Amino acid sequence: MPLNYSKWDQLELSDDSDIEGHPNVDKRSLIRWKQRDIHEKREARKIKISALHAEIACNGVLSPRLHRIRATLGSADGGLIYFQQLVERLQTQPSPEAPPTNAKDQPTYDAMMLSLLLQVWDGAKSLPADEQEAAVLSGLDTHIKQLARHTEKLEKDVVDEENQQKKHITSDDIYEGFDSKYTPAKPPPPPVKNAKIDAPTKTKATKTTEFEVLNPTASNSNAPLSSVTPNHSPDSVEEDELEEELPELTPSLEQFSQLSLWEYTQSFNFIQSNRDVVVPGASDALLVAAFRAESKGQFGYAKKCVHQSLLLQYCDKLGKDGVRLFFQKMISGDQRAISVFVNDVEGTYSHLKTRAKAAATETSDVQKEQIQLVPENPSATISFNVPDGPPPEDLRLEGPGTEDLDLEQVREALHMRWDVFQSFPEDLKAALKVGTLDEVNRVLGSMDVSVAEDVVAKLDAAGIMSFVSGGIRDETGDEDKEEDEENAE
Repeated sequence: MPLNYSKWDQLELSDDSDIEGHPNVDKRSLIRWKQRDIHEKREARKIKISALHAEIACNGVLSPRLHRIRATLGSADGGLIYFQQLVERLQTQPSPEAPPTNAKDQPTYDAMMLSLLLQVWDGAKSLPADEQEAAVLSGLDTHIKQLARHTEKLEKDVVDEENQQKKHITSDDIYEGFDSKYTPAKPPPPPVKNAKIDAPTKTKATKTTEFEVLNPTASNSNAPLSSVTPNHSPDSVEEDELEEELPELTPSLEQFSQLSLWEYTQSFNFIQSNRDVVVPGASDALLVAAFRAESKGQFGYAKKCVHQSLLLQYCDKLGKDGVRLFFQKMISGDQRAISVFVNDVEGTYSHLKTRAKAAATETSDVQKEQIQLVPENPSATISFNVPDGPPPEDLRLEGPGTEDLDLEQVREALHMRWDVFQSFPEDLKAALKVGTLDEVNRVLGSMDVSVAEDVVAKLDAAGIMSFVSGGIRDETGDEDKEEDEENAE
C-alpha cells in the first residue's frame, strides 16, 4: 500500500541553503527579513480578503435596491416624477445606515444610491423630455449588469486569495483536535454537623501464657485494678450527655424531609441528585427534627421526618449497594418488604409521639421562678396604701408634725404615687385594692421575674407598700438551701 505524503505539501520549510544574499550582509539579518516578508504578505492577504468580503456584502445590499427602483419605474405611470422624488428624498432625508466597517468617512447606502442615480440622470437630462425616462431605465439596467459582473469578479478573487492562504499551514490553522485529561472523582460529602461517628476498632490477636499458682491473690500480676480505675459518677455522665450537641439538618436534608410519604421513586431520584443526603448522622438529624416538630404540633412533618430517617437506616443496613437494593424492592412493589417498612415507620412514630408528650408534661411540671413578698419578721405584716385618686386642688396639711412639711413636695409625692398606681395592669390594681398579701403574691407569681421586680420597686418607691422592718426578704430557693444543708449533715 503506497503512503500518501500530500499533507506535508502545505508545510513551508526552509534551510540555510534557500537564502542567498550579499556577502556584505550577515545571514541572520537576511533570515529575519525573509520571515518579516512572509508575515507581511500573510497580513496583507488577510486584509485584502476582509475588504473583498465587505465589498461583496455592500453590493448585496445595493443590488436589491436597484432592482426595486427599476421595477417601480418600469411599471408606474410618471416614472420620471418618481425618479426625481426619490433623488430629492435621498438628498434631504438620507438614512444613517452604512456598511459595518471601520473606514474613515464611510459613505452610507443612501449616499451611494444617490451618487449612482445622479450619474444616470446626468446621462439622460440632455435628451428630449420624451426620451429621458427611457434613458433613465437604460442607465439603471447598465449599472445593474455592471454591479453583477463586478460582484462575480470579487467572489472569484476571494476564492483565489483563500486558496492561496490555505496553501501553507500557519499558526492560525493550529487547533486542539482532542485532549485527554484526568478528572479526579468528587470527594465524599462531609457528615452532618454534630453527628456521632463510631471510630473503627482494630483488633489485634496476641498470645498470652498463663501460669497456675497456688495463691492467686498474692500474685502482683493478677492484683485487682479497682484502685486505679477512674470512678465516673452517674451525675457526671448525665452532665456530659446534656452538654453534647444534637445533629442538625443540612439544606439538602431539610428538602428531603419535605417529600411525601411512601413516594419511593421521588425519594430515590432526590438521593441520586443530592449525594450529601446519605451521610453519617443524617438519620439521627431527621429523628431530632421529627421530635421537635412533634413537640410544636407539626404532626404531619414529624411523620415525614421519621419516614425519611428510617429510609436512610434501611439503606445503610443493606450494605454498600443498599440504596439500590432498598428502592428496587420498594419501587417494584414487594409487599413483604413494604409491609415491614410501613410497620416500622408507624411503630417508630407512635413511640416518638409518646416520648414527645412525656417531655411536654415534664416541662410543664417544672416549677416556674417567681417573685413573692414575704415579711422579714413572721409577726409583722405588709399592708398596701392604695390612693383613691390624684391629690385635690385645695390640699391641706393638718395634724402634729406637719408644720415643717412643704405643701408642693407633698403634692408632688401624692401625684407620683397616683401615676405609679395607674401604670400597673388591671389585675394588679384589683389585687392592691383588695389589700391582702396572698392576692398580690398571686398576681406577682404570674408575671415574669424582671417585670415583678420592677413592680415591687415601684410599690416601695411610691409608698403604696408599707412594712415594719423596712425591707423585703426573697425566700425563693430557701427550700433548696435547706435540702442542701440536710444532705451535708
